[in-house]
Amino acid sequence: MTDKTLQQLLDEQTNIVDFLRNQQVGPNAYPGVPAEYSNWRDEQLSWANSCVLFNQSFHMVDLLVTGPGAFDMLHYLAPNSFKGFVPNRAKQFAPVTPDGYVIGDVILFYLAENTFELVGRAPSIEWVEYHAASGKWDVTVERDERTAARPDKDNRRNYRFQLQGPNAMKVLERAMGATPPELKFFHMAPITIAGVEVRALRHGMVGQPGYELFGPWKDYDTVRNALIDAGKDFGLTLCGGRTYASNTLESGWIPSPLPAIYTGESLAEYRAWLSAKSYEAGASVGGSFVSDNIEDYYLTPWDLGYGHMVKFDHDFIGREALERMKDQPHRRKVTLALDTQDMLRVMSSMLQKGDRAKFIDFPSAVYAMHPYDAVLKDGRPVGISTWIGYTVNEGRFLTLAMVDADVAEPGTEVTFVWGEPDGGTRKPTVERHVQVEIKATVAPAPYSEVARDSYAEGWRTRG
Repeated sequence: MTDKTLQQLLDEQTNIVDFLRNQQVGPNAYPGVPAEYSNWRDEQLSWANSCVLFNQSFHMVDLLVTGPGAFDMLHYLAPNSFKGFVPNRAKQFAPVTPDGYVIGDVILFYLAENTFELVGRAPSIEWVEYHAASGKWDVTVERDERTAARPDKDNRRNYRFQLQGPNAMKVLERAMGATPPELKFFHMAPITIAGVEVRALRHGMVGQPGYELFGPWKDYDTVRNALIDAGKDFGLTLCGGRTYASNTLESGWIPSPLPAIYTGESLAEYRAWLSAKSYEAGASVGGSFVSDNIEDYYLTPWDLGYGHMVKFDHDFIGREALERMKDQPHRRKVTLALDTQDMLRVMSSMLQKGDRAKFIDFPSAVYAMHPYDAVLKDGRPVGISTWIGYTVNEGRFLTLAMVDADVAEPGTEVTFVWGEPDGGTRKPTVERHVQVEIKATVAPAPYSEVARDSYAEGWRTRG
């Protein structure tokens, strides 16, 4: 007996949107680390004021892609150019469907000739696995599942740390016992920490300087302990899973595009290849934006701020669709700064009997894997918000959104709709509540001034 496919599972549903909105899972989990090492306020402050150590060893999927056909296959799946892409470099990898809608977003590492690694959420990685299995390219793939979905919780292929903040270079220099290499953004080089070789990627989160450090799992404790010891004089703070989910609010990276694969004849074979136990089969959607058509949840590269990455210098899946889209009006990625007095009004409903608003958690208020909240202007829909939370560095609740161009200028006042209609869906993270409207002001993405100054280099978060 063969396992049920995603297509078979979808065929059993009356409505795909209802199916995803009522999934029995909450937001993406961050296993392997405590919720908080100290408290989320100090953990947030550390990446702006001193230094933070993010532990990314557990919550992302890794896919190793090797073989003489690896470069050509990955290039064919990527809307961005591979010109000048050589070993010891990395880039964002956000493949699209034949209709031009985003499947997911991961980081692609060019480790060595014919050797690549993709790291991030599963949808993009499964898209690569599917094409590798087609036999069109001479490639081999090896998936290293994230900790929450694997039986051997403590035996991954690689550890992965992010060292970020104003003191990050001082900590790294102390740990190395030498001056860190001067690397351009998304360039890699080998370094040595505590006698073991570590691969260092020039990277950034929330706009602060730093490196992503990774290597074989056997060196996990050696490298982690050396970094912690080196950071004692520089305010190094460990970041827990609760805080990690909020750092994207300052960097402006949207981590949660719903994979646009649930419809379309061109993707029927892919849905028949995917398992009913796949990421796509278990993804949850939440929020005040509701449509009967799942395609209204699909996002373009321009929606996510990736329009500048699309290059028509090569043949790739979705090229014709993106060529048709490129000169059309596009929504723009922005930050919404939620009105503080409105937030106090909404949160005060927790302190009364009777009707209450949807609970707003700190520092991340996300309660589904793919949050979609409605943004209005004078009562008309003008966009979608995708992430919400609080940052102590800014003293504000922020959301990451994509809005129509005519309301995208900083300072424009809009309305953010919080909570699900009709008392809420059946997700376990949703209690009975009433929808509320919250005033919001459009601001740049990234919201953090430090991140905006550095964003030309491509700072972003991960996960």
